[in-house]
Amino acid sequence: MKRRNFLKQLGVAASLPLLARTQISNAAEPVAGKTNSNSHRILSCNVRVDVPADAKTGDSWAERKEFCGDVIQAQNADLIGFQECQAAHFDYLRSRMPQYDAYALSHAVDYFHPIDAIFFRRDRYELISCGGFWLSETPHIAASKGWDTMNPRLCNWVHLRERNSKKEFRYWNTHLDHKGQKAREHGALMICKASAVFPKELPQILTGDMNARSTNPAIQNYKDGGWLDIYSAVNGPKDPGFTAHGFKGEKNSPNGPDGKPKGRIDWIFCRGPVKPLASKIIKDSRNGHYPSDHYFMSAEVSIG
Repeated sequence: MKRRNFLKQLGVAASLPLLARTQISNAAEPVAGKTNSNSHRILSCNVRVDVPADAKTGDSWAERKEFCGDVIQAQNADLIGFQECQAAHFDYLRSRMPQYDAYALSHAVDYFHPIDAIFFRRDRYELISCGGFWLSETPHIAASKGWDTMNPRLCNWVHLRERNSKKEFRYWNTHLDHKGQKAREHGALMICKASAVFPKELPQILTGDMNARSTNPAIQNYKDGGWLDIYSAVNGPKDPGFTAHGFKGEKNSPNGPDGKPKGRIDWIFCRGPVKPLASKIIKDSRNGHYPSDHYFMSAEVSIG
């Protein structure tokens, strides 16, 4: 690639987000199973990058995308944070769910993938602002890597206003590194620092695949930084078990290679005037297959 084209693409990646085109809003749809009609339902979904090896077990994206879309649509969520969302995932899910607008930064240097995309219901929320940063010592340089991270990692955010109540809140979505412990800890600290500058009266929500169990210092960094784990707030402190199951579901070994229990690594946090109402792990399967190699997480909250 010529240097001029490389720098041009790098500049686009650093400065321009991926914001879905505005479409005609659909009529408001009821959310099944909500405990409160004024509550907000949130999903955190690691949809698994499309890995050629998954085709050997019938778990390629082409083979599971319809089921994955079915599971997500059935939740009728208001807000969705995706991890490992590539262009093919993004395009398909947008086509399945046109009632959502979406935002994400993209690598856009050697490929164009909307990383850690956020979906939000257009009929319920108005977008006030949006942005993101890379989890590194140079957070405004696209695809920059920091500390001992294996891959470039980032955090996206959207600042939304609920159309009916006029209440504002900020929603963050991230995916911490799967190898680098320092990167996980520092990434969590960066997100805590970024969110702490806002008034305590501003409701905030954070979703993500943190690649960290409850005992990991990265999770403690979130808690020390003012974030509340919604699942534990609703269901108690006992770890519910693994959420990354490798397409094996409950057949997956409960212990990792180190012999220690594999706990939950997918999280939904809140801070400020956000009241947790419900939270669960979604374990849907069909004919022995799963929508992803992770279980999806859901939460329901009231805001303000």
